[in-house]
Amino acid sequence: MSGTSGALAIVGGRVVPVADEHGHRREPLDEGTVLVQDGVITAVGAEVTLPPGCEVVDASGQWVLPGFVEPHAHIGLHEEGEGAASNDANEQWNADAAMLRAIDGITPQDMGFRDALRGGITTAVVKPGSGNPIGGRSAAVKTWGRIVEEMLVSQDVSIKSALGENPKRFGEHRSQRPSTRMGTAAELRRAFAAAADYLAEREAAAAEGRHLPRDLVKEALAEVLSGRLAWDQHAHRADDIATAVRLSEEFGYRLVLNHGTEAHLLADYLAERDIPVIYGPLFTSRSKAELRGRAIANAGVLARAGLTLALTTDHPVVPIDFLVYQAAIAVKEGLDPVVALEALTVNPATIFGLQERVGSLAPGRDGDVVLWSGDPLDVRQRALAVYIAGTPVYRWDAEARRPVYAEFPAAPAPIPQQAG
Repeated sequence: MSGTSGALAIVGGRVVPVADEHGHRREPLDEGTVLVQDGVITAVGAEVTLPPGCEVVDASGQWVLPGFVEPHAHIGLHEEGEGAASNDANEQWNADAAMLRAIDGITPQDMGFRDALRGGITTAVVKPGSGNPIGGRSAAVKTWGRIVEEMLVSQDVSIKSALGENPKRFGEHRSQRPSTRMGTAAELRRAFAAAADYLAEREAAAAEGRHLPRDLVKEALAEVLSGRLAWDQHAHRADDIATAVRLSEEFGYRLVLNHGTEAHLLADYLAERDIPVIYGPLFTSRSKAELRGRAIANAGVLARAGLTLALTTDHPVVPIDFLVYQAAIAVKEGLDPVVALEALTVNPATIFGLQERVGSLAPGRDGDVVLWSGDPLDVRQRALAVYIAGTPVYRWDAEARRPVYAEFPAAPAPIPQQAG
C-alpha cells in the first residue's frame, strides 16, 4: 500500500457527503465522485472533471463516506493490551490538573489506532480521564501517524472535567477534598473564580506594562472563560447534569456534556440552552449507580428533542471500532438513520469547531474518505479502504480476510493544525 501525491478520484460509488461546505445537510449521490488534491477535497458531485494524471479508484457498488469522528476517547493515553504500565489517562496529583495536556501522553503505537481505522474512524478527540474534577486539555488527532505532531488537527480543543462518582473517589481515597458532589462543584467554582481574577490581573498588567508570572493552571481555565476552549463535562446523573449547566451559566463558558446517561430526563432543558451531548458509551453494563438509567433508546430521545448529538465509545471502555455498531443499534432503537450518521461525523466535528477540516465530504475539507462495502449502519458491512488526507492507510484484503495497514513513510508531510 503506497501513498499518493497530487490528485485522487474516487468514482462510481454511492457518495454520502453528510454536509456541504456551508454545513447544510446534503443528500447522497449515486455514482458520485470525490476528488482529492494535495490532501484536500476539491470537488464532490455527479459530474467532476478529473485533472490529467489523476489516480482513479473505482468504488462501484460501495458507499463513500467521510471518516468518522470519535469525540471522546482515551486512545493512545490508555493503551490496550499493556496493563497499568501504559494507562496514562488519569494524573491525580491534584484536584485541578488543568495544566495537563493529552498530547504529552498519546502514543501512536497504541493498537487502538489500528482498530479505529478498521471502524472507519479517521479523527479522535483524545481526553484525559475522569479521576479528578479537572483533568486537563484534550486534543483532536488523526488516527494514523508516527508522532503526535504529524497527527494533530488541533492540540487544544477543550478541558476535561468530571462530576459525579468518579471525582468523589478522588477525595475519598486520599482523605482530602473533594469527596462529595458539593465538594466537587465547590472545587470547580474555586478554580474558575481564581482563573477570572488571573485573567483580569493579566489584562491589567498588560495595560500597565507590568510582568505577571505565568500560572499554567489558571491560563488553561482562562482560555475556557474566554471561549477559546470548550468545557468537556463528564456527567451521568440528572442532578450532575443540572449542576454542569448551573456552573456554565454562572461563569459563562461553552459547555459540552459528555456521557449524559440521564440527559433524556432534561432534554428540553438542554435543548433550550443549545448544549450538545456526546452520548455513550452505549455497549456497557450498569456497573455503577449513576448508570442505572443507561438505555440505547435514549440517543433517539435526545435527537428528537433537537439536541446536537454525537456518539462515543469512550475507548477503551468500548472498543473504538464499535462506534458505528453503536449507531446501528441506536437506529434499531429509534434514532433517525440520517441523524445517526451525523452523530458520527459532522456533529462531533462542529461541537469542537473542527467542521472546516473534518466530518463531511465537501470542498476544502481534509481528504479523509472511507469506502464501505454497503450502508455502514448495516452491521454486516465493513470499511474496505480508508484514506487520510488522500493517503491510503487501510484496506481490507477480502481474499485473505485480514486488514492491511500502510507503513508510516520516512518523513510524511505534517497535517496542518486547526487555526486558533
